[in-house]
Order: sequence, then C-alpha cells, then structure tokens
Amino acid sequence: MTFQPFLGACALSLFAASLVQADPVTVTDIAGREVTVDAPVERVILGEGRQVFFTAVLDTENPFQRVVGWRDDFQEASPETYDIYARKFPQMADIPTFGGFKDGSFDIEQAVSLNPDVLIMNLESKAATDEAGYEEKLAKVGIPIVYVDFREKPFEHTAQSMEIIGQLFGKEEKAAEFEQFYEEQIARVTDVIAAQTDLQRPLVFVERAGGYTEDCCMSFGNGNFGRFVELAGGTNMGSEFIPGTFGTVNAEQVIASDPDQIVVTGGNWDAYVPGGAWIGMGPGSDVDEAKRKLAALMDRPAYTGVKAVKNGQVHGIWHQFYNSPYSFVAVQRLATWLHPELFADLDPEATLKELHERFLPVDYSPGYWVSLDGAPTN
Repeated sequence: MTFQPFLGACALSLFAASLVQADPVTVTDIAGREVTVDAPVERVILGEGRQVFFTAVLDTENPFQRVVGWRDDFQEASPETYDIYARKFPQMADIPTFGGFKDGSFDIEQAVSLNPDVLIMNLESKAATDEAGYEEKLAKVGIPIVYVDFREKPFEHTAQSMEIIGQLFGKEEKAAEFEQFYEEQIARVTDVIAAQTDLQRPLVFVERAGGYTEDCCMSFGNGNFGRFVELAGGTNMGSEFIPGTFGTVNAEQVIASDPDQIVVTGGNWDAYVPGGAWIGMGPGSDVDEAKRKLAALMDRPAYTGVKAVKNGQVHGIWHQFYNSPYSFVAVQRLATWLHPELFADLDPEATLKELHERFLPVDYSPGYWVSLDGAPTN
C-alpha cells in the first residue's frame, strides 16, 4: 500500500500517537501529597495562566497542546508576553478560562466539562483550595490536583516542580535538561559569591510592583525577590521587617534604613490599573518610558534623601521573574548590579537569549530591566 507523502506523514503521526500508553504514575507534589495520575497526561487545566512559562519549556513545539482550560490571568498580568505567544499560537485565544480559587470564582462544573486528566495548581492557592473543599470535590469526579511552586520558595522548589511536571507530561528528559541549565546558571552567581572571604553586601530595598497602588511600599521578606537579593550577594532590607514572603514597609523605614540600591519590580498592568505609575517591564517594552516612570517613583516621600537615589543606584526589573522557572535570570541581573566588579563577564541578557533559543518557542525581545543613570550597565 502506498500513500501520498502528506497523507503518509499524517498517518504515521496518528499511529505514533496511538502507541502512547497512559499508565498510573504516582508523584509527590510540592505540598508533600502523593498523587496518582494516568500519564503522560493529554488534557490539563492550569490553575494560573502564567503557568505557560513552564509548559513552554516542556512542550516547546506547542505549549498549549495539552491545555484544555486555564485561569484568566495571563493576558492581564503579562500582556506583552501573552501577545507574543498569541501571534505564534492564535489557538490559545480559544482555550476556556475560569476564575480563581482564592476569590471563590472557580467553577467545578466547568472543570468537569473539560474532562481534564489533572489540574496543576500553584502552592500559594492550597489554603484557599483546602478551605473551599475543592480537592475533595474534584477527587469525587476523578480530577486530581497537583501542586507546584515557582513563587513561595523558587530556589528550593523550581527543579522539583519541573521534575513533577516532566513526569506528568512524559517529558522527563526535557525537564532534566532544563534543570541542569537552571543549576548551571545559578552557580555562575552563587559560586562567585561563596568564594568571597570579605564580601561587602550592599543593603537593597526591593519595592514590589512599585506604582501599582498609591501606597508605599510593598516588598519581600526572606522569600522570592528577597531571596534573589541574598543569592546575588546583597542584604535584603525587607527581611528585617517582613516575617513572611510578602509584606509592606512604611516610607519612614525606607528613609531610616537608607538602602544602597533600590530595585522596583514592574509590568504592563493597564488591565488592572489603567494609566498607573507602574513601570512597564517585559519583552518588547518601551525602556525609555519605563526609565521615565522609574525616575518619577523616586520622587515619592519614601525615597527622600536616600543614598541609592542620590547615587543613581536604582533599577527596574520584570515582575514575572518572581513566579516562573526563569528566576535565575533575575539573580544574574541583580548580581551584576550589586557587584559589577565581580560579574564583569556575566551577561544576563545573553543568558535570557540562550533560554529562549534552547527552551522556548518564541524569540527573545529586550525590555526586561532598566537602570537610572549612574547605575552599572553591564
């Protein structure tokens, strides 16, 4: 029997797909729960749209091939990234969306209608999930929940989370390849910092989502960007005043602490705060406009007379590094700002380009960070 070439390729593809056998796989998720799932999964609900950041690494040819439903946050929280993916994968606009677990707008009936093999949730949603009894309700209709984490403890949980998702997707080798890259890139900073016997750690204040609200100042404790700062060889100012991962430091405390450097996380958040003072950071962003808005934020009372502002040691960085597998890039960028003399040969932009070339389906576009005049630019 003979086939026309294109028909033959299609038939072979369908035949190969039919050979993929789903078998029960038991994973231990980030919440410490043992969950049995038939894997490789073919139908996945993402508890957060920004989880595309990990599906893009594992299903590079089509990050949406398994996604049958997702939370409706991606386009609003990271519109510039959404647009880049939408241009290449226009079918993503047709994926059903739903509300969140935290605000109680998740629709179990809708989830059941999508017939998913698994629901992948971020760890920070677990408390709300438990309170609403979603886990038990979904278990009754045969939908397991698996928790991952790139936000609460990214450097403890990223590799493990990618390994878990790799098992679910049947992409263990790709997950291992990414994990190796991740560890190598982190080591390019941590090995240098560990080798210093008399390291002078600058005091760094990280303002979380500066300009998103009129209040000042949201920041980080020992987790997330606070941890990024410590790995990069700085002292995170917020750790002294914020007991958890996220919290607020008042303006008077910022002035009294007098940080050596200031880092403001930003994104394009017109969907949430139209025309807000936030710093538009992300792929393809207007860096000149971001610099203008960053400078304007430094005119607020919280930064009156602060050393970092007087010395031009002020930076803006893409907020979404805080909840994705790409956090190692932020650590490299922070390291070059905090210790330019130690990391003269480290190029975070080259690292981000390599991440795109090796693991992501979209091309790299600059716009992830900015510094005011006077800051090191390497």
